[in-house]
Amino acid sequence: MMATLPTLGFAGIGLMGLPMCRRLLAAGYPLVVWNRNQEKCTPLLEAGARLAETPARLCEAADLVLLCLANTEVVREVVFGAEGIAQGARAGQLLVDLSSLEPTATREMAAQLASSTGMGWVDAPVSGGTPGAEAGSLAIMVGGEAADIERVRPILLNLGQRVTHMGGVGAGQVTKACNQMIVACNALVIAEVVALAERSGVDASLLAEALAGGFADSRPLQILAPQMAESRFEPIKWHVRTLLKDLDGAVKFSREQGSATPISGLAAQLMRLHGGQGYLEQDPATLIRLYREPASEG
Repeated sequence: MMATLPTLGFAGIGLMGLPMCRRLLAAGYPLVVWNRNQEKCTPLLEAGARLAETPARLCEAADLVLLCLANTEVVREVVFGAEGIAQGARAGQLLVDLSSLEPTATREMAAQLASSTGMGWVDAPVSGGTPGAEAGSLAIMVGGEAADIERVRPILLNLGQRVTHMGGVGAGQVTKACNQMIVACNALVIAEVVALAERSGVDASLLAEALAGGFADSRPLQILAPQMAESRFEPIKWHVRTLLKDLDGAVKFSREQGSATPISGLAAQLMRLHGGQGYLEQDPATLIRLYREPASEG
């Protein structure tokens, strides 16, 4: 006799949350969803999910509640705000946070939720973007108690190719901060490189192919360099604001730990400059515009 799959709650039906929920439904998990804008839940409801009117209601039907939300402030509001998850939480339940948050705030919120309700917390930020969420090939870095990790691992393996336990609560977020530092700095250097190639009369659209397999190769290079060279900024798969938020969080956390981040600090300044020019909601491929003269944009 097959074991019954646990009912899952899911809050945050956005660029990442929607494909994640599709994969969970396809794997056979009963799913209850909540989003501030309920219209975004419609395709999931049509696929068999049920709607919760509030985050607290997610806890009524589900033993595990997954979050994929914009930032620390939004997670705090959804968990501890009026009709938040803490209002419906009970001992033995688990909150699995797939968002990218500040590690210190994650540890504080996890302790608060555990002491007030008995609900556990696993931080499980992801890397791989929307394509990774759609394909189920995300890299997932998790923090929490070992028993809690093993409880959620089968669920997370429907979303990612790899689940790595990095340590206690907050360790997943520290690892994601490291990931974002590398990604954001890489994206800015790729923009510099594409601009240099263009100014030097080199076909920048061949850079990714030329460097493939070499020491400078990376997934950001293969994705961003062709987009930048071709000024192909749609469809938007991720946002400048997300990279800026994560860089700011990484630099803040590094400062708290007494660890120096001069390169990431500069990257945050450049990202903020670009965002201030109207690109916060645009794809990071637009970073090439930091280095091109306006006339060359055509």
